[in-house]
Amino acid sequence: MVNKHMRRLILYLILFKAFPLYAQDSTTVTRWDLQQCLDYAKQNNITLNSLRLNARSAEQDQLLSRSAVLPNLSASLSPTLTHVKSTGNGDFVPSFNTSASSSVTLYNGGYLKNDIKQKDLLAKVAGLDLLASENDITLQITQAYLNILLAKENIVYVRDVVATSEAQLKQEQYFYDAGSVARKDLVQIQAQLANDKYTLVTAQNTHRQNILTLKQLLQLPTDTVFEVVEPDTLMATSLSPLREVQQYALANRPEVKSSELSVQSAQLELQKVRAGYLPTLTAGAGIGSSFGANTYYSYLKQLDNNFYQQIGVTLSVPIFSRRANKVNEEKSKLEVGQAQLTLQNTRTVLSQEIEQAYINVENAQSQYDAAVEQLRYTQESYRIANEQLKIGAANTVEVLQQKNLYVQALQSYIQAKYSSALYIRIYDFYRGIPVKL
Repeated sequence: MVNKHMRRLILYLILFKAFPLYAQDSTTVTRWDLQQCLDYAKQNNITLNSLRLNARSAEQDQLLSRSAVLPNLSASLSPTLTHVKSTGNGDFVPSFNTSASSSVTLYNGGYLKNDIKQKDLLAKVAGLDLLASENDITLQITQAYLNILLAKENIVYVRDVVATSEAQLKQEQYFYDAGSVARKDLVQIQAQLANDKYTLVTAQNTHRQNILTLKQLLQLPTDTVFEVVEPDTLMATSLSPLREVQQYALANRPEVKSSELSVQSAQLELQKVRAGYLPTLTAGAGIGSSFGANTYYSYLKQLDNNFYQQIGVTLSVPIFSRRANKVNEEKSKLEVGQAQLTLQNTRTVLSQEIEQAYINVENAQSQYDAAVEQLRYTQESYRIANEQLKIGAANTVEVLQQKNLYVQALQSYIQAKYSSALYIRIYDFYRGIPVKL
Protein backbone atom coordinates (compact mmCIF):
# COMPACT_ATOMS: atom_id res chain seq x y z
CA MET A 1 0.00 0.00 0.00
CA VAL A 2 1.03 3.61 -0.58
CA ASN A 3 1.90 5.32 2.70
CA LYS A 4 0.69 8.76 3.75
CA HIS A 5 3.84 10.61 2.65
CA MET A 6 3.80 9.00 -0.77
CA ARG A 7 0.14 9.99 -1.25
CA ARG A 8 0.99 13.60 -0.39
CA LEU A 9 3.86 13.58 -2.89
CA ILE A 10 1.65 12.18 -5.65
CA LEU A 11 -1.08 14.74 -4.87
CA TYR A 12 1.50 17.58 -4.96
CA LEU A 13 2.83 16.45 -8.34
CA ILE A 14 -0.68 16.25 -9.76
CA LEU A 15 -1.53 19.74 -8.55
CA PHE A 16 1.78 21.14 -9.80
CA LYS A 17 1.20 19.68 -13.26
CA ALA A 18 -2.40 20.87 -13.39
CA PHE A 19 -1.68 24.34 -12.05
CA PRO A 20 1.94 25.20 -12.89
CA LEU A 21 1.43 28.93 -12.49
CA TYR A 22 0.82 28.57 -8.78
CA ALA A 23 4.28 27.11 -8.36
CA GLN A 24 6.04 29.75 -10.40
CA ASP A 25 6.41 33.51 -10.45
CA SER A 26 3.47 34.81 -12.48
CA THR A 27 5.31 38.05 -13.29
CA THR A 28 7.35 37.89 -16.48
CA VAL A 29 10.00 40.58 -16.78
CA THR A 30 10.65 41.73 -20.34
CA ARG A 31 14.34 42.52 -20.79
CA TRP A 32 15.35 44.19 -24.04
CA ASP A 33 18.56 45.64 -25.33
CA LEU A 34 18.60 48.87 -27.31
CA GLN A 35 18.37 47.17 -30.70
CA GLN A 36 15.26 45.23 -29.65
CA CYS A 37 13.67 48.48 -28.51
CA LEU A 38 14.44 50.14 -31.83
CA ASP A 39 13.18 47.19 -33.88
CA TYR A 40 9.95 46.99 -31.89
CA ALA A 41 9.30 50.73 -32.21
CA LYS A 42 9.86 50.67 -35.96
CA GLN A 43 7.29 47.91 -36.31
CA ASN A 44 4.66 49.08 -33.82
CA ASN A 45 4.92 52.85 -33.38
CA ILE A 46 1.60 54.44 -34.37
CA THR A 47 3.21 57.49 -35.98
CA LEU A 48 5.46 55.32 -38.14
CA ASN A 49 2.59 53.04 -39.14
CA SER A 50 0.53 56.09 -40.06
CA LEU A 51 3.36 57.30 -42.30
CA ARG A 52 3.53 53.85 -43.88
CA LEU A 53 -0.15 54.16 -44.77
CA ASN A 54 0.56 57.59 -46.27
CA ALA A 55 3.33 56.02 -48.36
CA ARG A 56 0.98 53.33 -49.61
CA SER A 57 -1.60 55.98 -50.46
CA ALA A 58 1.05 57.87 -52.45
CA GLU A 59 1.84 54.66 -54.32
CA GLN A 60 -1.83 54.34 -55.30
CA ASP A 61 -1.82 57.94 -56.57
CA GLN A 62 1.28 57.02 -58.55
CA LEU A 63 -0.50 54.07 -60.20
CA LEU A 64 -3.54 56.24 -60.96
CA SER A 65 -1.47 58.92 -62.69
CA ARG A 66 0.26 56.32 -64.87
CA SER A 67 -3.08 54.85 -65.88
CA ALA A 68 -4.44 58.25 -66.95
CA VAL A 69 -2.57 58.03 -70.29
CA LEU A 70 -4.43 54.84 -71.23
CA PRO A 71 -7.74 54.89 -73.14
CA ASN A 72 -10.86 54.35 -71.10
CA LEU A 73 -13.74 52.04 -72.02
CA SER A 74 -17.36 52.17 -70.89
CA ALA A 75 -20.55 50.39 -71.85
CA SER A 76 -24.19 51.20 -71.19
CA LEU A 77 -27.45 49.25 -71.29
CA SER A 78 -30.71 51.23 -71.21
CA PRO A 79 -33.96 49.25 -71.13
CA THR A 80 -37.03 51.52 -70.93
CA LEU A 81 -40.82 51.25 -70.78
CA THR A 82 -42.86 53.99 -72.47
CA HIS A 83 -46.53 54.46 -71.65
CA VAL A 84 -48.56 54.94 -74.90
CA LYS A 85 -52.34 55.57 -75.26
CA SER A 86 -53.96 53.49 -78.02
CA THR A 87 -57.64 52.61 -78.61
CA GLY A 88 -58.48 54.14 -75.28
CA ASN A 89 -56.23 51.77 -73.33
CA GLY A 90 -52.80 52.63 -71.96
CA ASP A 91 -49.99 50.25 -72.97
CA PHE A 92 -46.32 50.10 -71.96
CA VAL A 93 -44.03 49.79 -74.98
CA PRO A 94 -40.54 48.41 -74.24
CA SER A 95 -37.36 49.70 -75.91
CA PHE A 96 -33.69 48.97 -75.47
CA ASN A 97 -30.49 50.92 -76.15
CA THR A 98 -26.93 49.64 -75.82
CA SER A 99 -23.59 51.31 -76.53
CA ALA A 100 -19.86 51.20 -75.81
CA SER A 101 -17.40 54.06 -76.03
CA SER A 102 -13.72 54.79 -75.50
CA SER A 103 -11.55 57.89 -75.48
CA VAL A 104 -7.89 58.73 -75.08
CA THR A 105 -6.04 62.00 -74.55
CA LEU A 106 -3.63 62.67 -77.40
CA TYR A 107 -2.25 65.99 -76.23
CA ASN A 108 -2.83 68.18 -73.19
CA GLY A 109 0.25 70.34 -72.95
CA GLY A 110 2.29 67.72 -71.09
CA TYR A 111 -0.06 67.68 -68.10
CA LEU A 112 -0.29 63.89 -67.82
CA LYS A 113 3.45 63.39 -68.31
CA ASN A 114 4.29 65.92 -65.63
CA ASP A 115 1.64 64.49 -63.33
CA ILE A 116 3.30 61.06 -63.54
CA LYS A 117 6.67 62.58 -62.67
CA GLN A 118 5.16 64.50 -59.78
CA LYS A 119 3.39 61.47 -58.33
CA ASP A 120 6.64 59.50 -58.56
CA LEU A 121 8.37 62.22 -56.57
CA LEU A 122 5.60 62.37 -53.98
CA ALA A 123 5.84 58.61 -53.47
CA LYS A 124 9.57 59.00 -52.79
CA VAL A 125 8.87 61.93 -50.44
CA ALA A 126 6.47 59.78 -48.44
CA GLY A 127 9.15 57.11 -48.04
CA LEU A 128 11.75 59.70 -47.00
CA ASP A 129 9.37 61.22 -44.45
CA LEU A 130 9.02 57.75 -42.94
CA LEU A 131 12.81 57.41 -42.69
CA ALA A 132 13.11 60.85 -41.09
CA SER A 133 10.50 59.94 -38.49
CA GLU A 134 12.33 56.66 -37.80
CA ASN A 135 15.49 58.66 -37.16
CA ASP A 136 13.67 60.89 -34.67
CA ILE A 137 12.21 57.87 -32.87
CA THR A 138 15.66 56.26 -32.79
CA LEU A 139 17.22 59.23 -31.00
CA GLN A 140 14.32 59.54 -28.57
CA ILE A 141 14.51 55.87 -27.62
CA THR A 142 18.31 56.00 -27.31
CA GLN A 143 18.08 58.95 -24.92
CA ALA A 144 15.34 57.27 -22.87
CA TYR A 145 17.33 54.03 -22.76
CA LEU A 146 20.48 55.77 -21.52
CA ASN A 147 18.44 57.69 -18.94
CA ILE A 148 17.33 54.35 -17.52
CA LEU A 149 20.92 53.12 -17.34
CA LEU A 150 21.94 56.38 -15.68
CA ALA A 151 19.19 56.04 -13.08
CA LYS A 152 20.10 52.40 -12.40
CA GLU A 153 23.76 53.23 -11.85
CA ASN A 154 22.79 56.17 -9.67
CA ILE A 155 20.70 53.85 -7.49
CA VAL A 156 23.70 51.54 -7.02
CA TYR A 157 25.92 54.40 -5.89
CA VAL A 158 23.28 55.93 -3.61
CA ARG A 159 22.74 52.55 -1.97
CA ASP A 160 26.44 52.45 -1.21
CA VAL A 161 26.17 55.91 0.32
CA VAL A 162 23.23 54.77 2.46
CA ALA A 163 25.18 51.71 3.59
CA THR A 164 28.12 53.93 4.55
CA SER A 165 25.81 56.25 6.49
CA GLU A 166 24.30 53.30 8.33
CA ALA A 167 27.77 52.09 9.30
CA GLN A 168 28.67 55.60 10.46
CA LEU A 169 25.50 55.82 12.53
CA LYS A 170 26.23 52.46 14.14
CA GLN A 171 29.73 53.62 15.04
CA GLU A 172 28.52 57.01 16.25
CA GLN A 173 25.87 55.32 18.38
CA TYR A 174 28.60 53.22 19.97
CA PHE A 175 30.65 56.34 20.74
CA TYR A 176 27.60 58.11 22.11
CA ASP A 177 26.72 55.20 24.38
CA ALA A 178 30.31 55.25 25.60
CA GLY A 179 30.07 59.01 26.23
CA SER A 180 32.77 59.86 23.68
CA VAL A 181 30.61 62.13 21.50
CA ALA A 182 27.79 64.57 22.11
CA ARG A 183 24.21 63.91 21.14
CA LYS A 184 24.50 66.68 18.57
CA ASP A 185 26.98 64.59 16.57
CA LEU A 186 24.71 61.56 16.73
CA VAL A 187 21.71 63.55 15.53
CA GLN A 188 23.71 64.96 12.61
CA ILE A 189 24.57 61.46 11.45
CA GLN A 190 20.93 60.39 11.86
CA ALA A 191 19.80 63.37 9.79
CA GLN A 192 22.37 62.57 7.12
CA LEU A 193 21.16 58.97 6.92
CA ALA A 194 17.57 60.14 6.55
CA ASN A 195 18.64 62.48 3.78
CA ASP A 196 20.53 59.68 2.02
CA LYS A 197 17.49 57.42 2.20
CA TYR A 198 15.38 60.19 0.72
CA THR A 199 17.91 60.55 -2.10
CA LEU A 200 17.69 56.80 -2.71
CA VAL A 201 13.90 56.94 -2.92
CA THR A 202 14.15 59.85 -5.35
CA ALA A 203 16.62 57.90 -7.49
CA GLN A 204 14.30 54.88 -7.54
CA ASN A 205 11.36 57.08 -8.53
CA THR A 206 13.44 58.60 -11.32
CA HIS A 207 14.26 55.12 -12.57
CA ARG A 208 10.59 54.16 -12.63
CA GLN A 209 9.70 57.35 -14.45
CA ASN A 210 12.40 56.72 -17.07
CA ILE A 211 11.09 53.18 -17.54
CA LEU A 212 7.62 54.61 -18.09
CA THR A 213 8.96 57.11 -20.63
CA LEU A 214 10.57 54.35 -22.68
CA LYS A 215 7.45 52.17 -22.45
CA GLN A 216 5.39 55.08 -23.75
CA LEU A 217 7.78 55.60 -26.65
CA LEU A 218 7.53 51.90 -27.45
CA GLN A 219 3.78 52.04 -26.76
CA LEU A 220 3.93 48.90 -24.66
CA PRO A 221 0.87 47.85 -22.61
CA THR A 222 0.65 49.36 -19.13
CA ASP A 223 0.94 46.00 -17.36
CA THR A 224 4.22 45.10 -19.12
CA VAL A 225 7.02 44.59 -16.58
CA PHE A 226 9.90 46.11 -18.48
CA GLU A 227 13.66 46.26 -17.89
CA VAL A 228 16.62 47.12 -20.12
CA VAL A 229 19.83 45.17 -20.64
CA GLU A 230 23.00 46.85 -19.46
CA PRO A 231 25.62 46.99 -22.25
CA ASP A 232 29.13 45.66 -21.87
CA THR A 233 30.65 48.91 -23.11
CA LEU A 234 29.28 52.42 -22.95
CA MET A 235 31.93 55.01 -23.65
CA ALA A 236 33.06 55.96 -27.15
CA THR A 237 35.93 58.29 -27.98
CA SER A 238 36.01 58.72 -31.77
CA LEU A 239 35.03 62.17 -33.06
CA SER A 240 34.91 62.95 -36.78
CA PRO A 241 35.57 66.48 -38.11
CA LEU A 242 32.53 68.74 -38.02
CA ARG A 243 32.64 69.79 -41.67
CA GLU A 244 32.89 66.18 -42.82
CA VAL A 245 29.81 65.15 -40.84
CA GLN A 246 27.82 68.17 -42.07
CA GLN A 247 28.63 67.41 -45.70
CA TYR A 248 27.63 63.78 -45.29
CA ALA A 249 24.36 64.65 -43.55
CA LEU A 250 23.39 67.31 -46.12
CA ALA A 251 23.93 64.77 -48.89
CA ASN A 252 22.25 61.76 -47.27
CA ARG A 253 19.76 62.69 -44.54
CA PRO A 254 16.16 61.87 -45.55
CA GLU A 255 14.75 65.25 -44.44
CA VAL A 256 17.08 67.04 -46.87
CA LYS A 257 16.28 64.69 -49.74
CA SER A 258 12.57 65.05 -48.99
CA SER A 259 12.83 68.85 -49.17
CA GLU A 260 14.78 68.64 -52.43
CA LEU A 261 12.14 66.41 -54.01
CA SER A 262 9.41 68.74 -52.71
CA VAL A 263 11.03 71.58 -54.69
CA GLN A 264 10.99 69.43 -57.83
CA SER A 265 7.37 68.48 -57.15
CA ALA A 266 6.40 72.15 -56.85
CA GLN A 267 8.16 72.90 -60.15
CA LEU A 268 6.25 70.07 -61.85
CA GLU A 269 3.01 71.44 -60.41
CA LEU A 270 3.84 74.78 -62.06
CA GLN A 271 4.32 73.04 -65.41
CA LYS A 272 1.01 71.24 -64.95
CA VAL A 273 -0.76 74.54 -64.27
CA ARG A 274 0.77 76.13 -67.37
CA ALA A 275 -0.78 73.33 -69.43
CA GLY A 276 -4.08 75.12 -68.80
CA TYR A 277 -3.05 77.70 -71.42
CA LEU A 278 -2.62 75.04 -74.10
CA PRO A 279 -5.24 73.18 -76.18
CA THR A 280 -6.28 69.62 -75.41
CA LEU A 281 -6.75 67.00 -78.13
CA THR A 282 -8.70 63.80 -77.45
CA ALA A 283 -9.81 60.94 -79.67
CA GLY A 284 -12.93 58.89 -79.14
CA ALA A 285 -14.82 55.99 -80.66
CA GLY A 286 -18.12 54.31 -79.96
CA ILE A 287 -20.57 51.67 -81.14
CA GLY A 288 -24.21 51.06 -80.27
CA SER A 289 -27.66 49.87 -81.33
CA SER A 290 -31.27 49.91 -80.20
CA PHE A 291 -34.68 48.31 -80.75
CA GLY A 292 -38.30 49.07 -79.92
CA ALA A 293 -41.46 46.96 -79.67
CA ASN A 294 -43.69 49.39 -81.63
CA THR A 295 -42.21 48.65 -85.06
CA TYR A 296 -42.81 45.91 -87.63
CA TYR A 297 -39.16 44.77 -87.70
CA SER A 298 -37.89 41.86 -85.69
CA TYR A 299 -35.53 42.26 -82.74
CA LEU A 300 -32.44 41.15 -84.65
CA LYS A 301 -33.39 43.22 -87.72
CA GLN A 302 -33.76 46.34 -85.61
CA LEU A 303 -30.38 45.77 -83.96
CA ASP A 304 -28.84 45.40 -87.40
CA ASN A 305 -30.59 48.45 -88.87
CA ASN A 306 -29.83 50.66 -85.87
CA PHE A 307 -26.24 49.53 -85.38
CA TYR A 308 -23.81 52.47 -85.61
CA GLN A 309 -20.07 53.09 -85.33
CA GLN A 310 -18.40 56.43 -84.78
CA ILE A 311 -14.87 57.79 -84.39
CA GLY A 312 -13.67 61.31 -83.98
CA VAL A 313 -11.35 63.78 -82.35
CA THR A 314 -12.06 66.76 -80.13
CA LEU A 315 -9.87 69.85 -79.90
CA SER A 316 -10.50 72.05 -76.90
CA VAL A 317 -8.84 75.47 -76.95
CA PRO A 318 -8.91 77.69 -73.84
CA ILE A 319 -9.80 81.25 -74.80
CA PHE A 320 -10.90 83.00 -71.63
CA SER A 321 -10.75 81.37 -68.18
CA ARG A 322 -11.73 84.42 -66.12
CA ARG A 323 -8.11 84.71 -64.93
CA ALA A 324 -8.17 81.24 -63.37
CA ASN A 325 -5.09 80.02 -65.26
CA LYS A 326 -3.12 83.19 -64.43
CA VAL A 327 -3.93 83.01 -60.74
CA ASN A 328 -3.11 79.29 -60.58
CA GLU A 329 0.22 79.96 -62.26
CA GLU A 330 1.15 82.73 -59.83
CA LYS A 331 0.17 80.62 -56.83
CA SER A 332 2.25 77.73 -58.15
CA LYS A 333 5.24 80.07 -58.46
CA LEU A 334 4.74 81.03 -54.83
CA GLU A 335 4.65 77.35 -53.88
CA VAL A 336 7.96 76.82 -55.68
CA GLY A 337 9.48 79.70 -53.72
CA GLN A 338 8.07 78.33 -50.46
CA ALA A 339 9.49 74.88 -51.18
CA GLN A 340 12.90 76.40 -51.88
CA LEU A 341 12.79 78.31 -48.59
CA THR A 342 11.82 75.11 -46.77
CA LEU A 343 14.80 73.34 -48.32
CA GLN A 344 17.13 76.15 -47.31
CA ASN A 345 15.75 76.11 -43.76
CA THR A 346 16.07 72.33 -43.55
CA ARG A 347 19.73 72.49 -44.54
CA THR A 348 20.41 75.36 -42.14
CA VAL A 349 18.68 73.70 -39.19
CA LEU A 350 20.42 70.39 -39.86
CA SER A 351 23.84 72.06 -40.02
CA GLN A 352 23.13 73.89 -36.76
CA GLU A 353 21.96 70.68 -35.07
CA ILE A 354 25.15 68.89 -36.10
CA GLU A 355 27.30 71.78 -34.88
CA GLN A 356 25.44 71.76 -31.57
CA ALA A 357 25.91 67.99 -31.33
CA TYR A 358 29.65 68.45 -31.96
CA ILE A 359 29.89 71.05 -29.20
CA ASN A 360 27.88 68.82 -26.87
CA VAL A 361 30.30 65.95 -27.46
CA GLU A 362 33.35 68.10 -26.78
CA ASN A 363 31.80 69.60 -23.64
CA ALA A 364 30.59 66.23 -22.37
CA GLN A 365 33.96 64.57 -22.87
CA SER A 366 35.76 67.45 -21.11
CA GLN A 367 33.27 67.31 -18.25
CA TYR A 368 33.68 63.55 -18.02
CA ASP A 369 37.48 63.78 -17.79
CA ALA A 370 37.19 66.46 -15.11
CA ALA A 371 34.49 64.51 -13.26
CA VAL A 372 36.66 61.38 -13.15
CA GLU A 373 39.50 63.31 -11.54
CA GLN A 374 37.17 65.14 -9.15
CA LEU A 375 35.55 61.89 -8.08
CA ARG A 376 38.90 60.23 -7.43
CA TYR A 377 40.07 63.00 -5.09
CA THR A 378 36.78 63.52 -3.25
CA GLN A 379 36.41 59.77 -2.79
CA GLU A 380 39.85 59.55 -1.25
CA SER A 381 39.17 62.58 0.96
CA TYR A 382 35.94 61.03 2.14
CA ARG A 383 37.69 57.73 2.91
CA ILE A 384 40.36 59.51 4.93
CA ALA A 385 37.71 61.47 6.83
CA ASN A 386 35.92 58.24 7.71
CA GLU A 387 39.12 56.71 9.02
CA GLN A 388 39.82 59.81 11.09
CA LEU A 389 36.30 59.68 12.48
CA LYS A 390 36.86 56.14 13.69
CA ILE A 391 39.87 57.16 15.74
CA GLY A 392 38.42 60.49 16.83
CA ALA A 393 40.80 62.59 14.74
CA ALA A 394 37.93 64.27 12.85
CA ASN A 395 34.57 65.56 13.98
CA THR A 396 31.18 64.84 12.48
CA VAL A 397 30.89 68.16 10.64
CA GLU A 398 34.14 67.60 8.76
CA VAL A 399 33.10 64.09 7.73
CA LEU A 400 29.70 65.26 6.50
CA GLN A 401 31.31 68.05 4.51
CA GLN A 402 33.61 65.57 2.78
CA LYS A 403 30.68 63.26 2.21
CA ASN A 404 28.61 65.99 0.54
CA LEU A 405 31.53 66.83 -1.73
CA TYR A 406 31.89 63.15 -2.60
CA VAL A 407 28.16 62.75 -3.37
CA GLN A 408 28.19 65.85 -5.55
CA ALA A 409 31.24 64.60 -7.42
CA LEU A 410 29.60 61.21 -7.83
CA GLN A 411 26.46 62.73 -9.32
CA SER A 412 28.55 64.86 -11.68
CA TYR A 413 30.53 61.81 -12.77
CA ILE A 414 27.46 59.71 -13.55
CA GLN A 415 25.77 62.56 -15.42
CA ALA A 416 28.90 63.35 -17.44
CA LYS A 417 29.44 59.68 -18.25
CA TYR A 418 26.00 59.15 -19.78
CA SER A 419 25.86 62.58 -21.39
CA SER A 420 29.10 61.79 -23.20
CA ALA A 421 27.76 58.39 -24.27
CA LEU A 422 24.54 59.94 -25.58
CA TYR A 423 26.05 62.91 -27.42
CA ILE A 424 28.73 60.90 -29.22
CA ARG A 425 26.06 58.50 -30.50
CA ILE A 426 23.85 61.34 -31.66
CA TYR A 427 26.80 62.91 -33.46
CA ASP A 428 27.77 59.60 -35.06
CA PHE A 429 24.16 59.04 -36.09
CA TYR A 430 24.33 62.21 -38.20
CA ARG A 431 27.21 60.68 -40.15
CA GLY A 432 25.30 57.47 -40.84
CA ILE A 433 26.54 55.22 -38.03
CA PRO A 434 23.68 53.18 -36.47
CA VAL A 435 23.09 53.69 -32.76
CA LYS A 436 24.56 50.81 -30.75
CA LEU A 437 25.39 50.11 -27.13
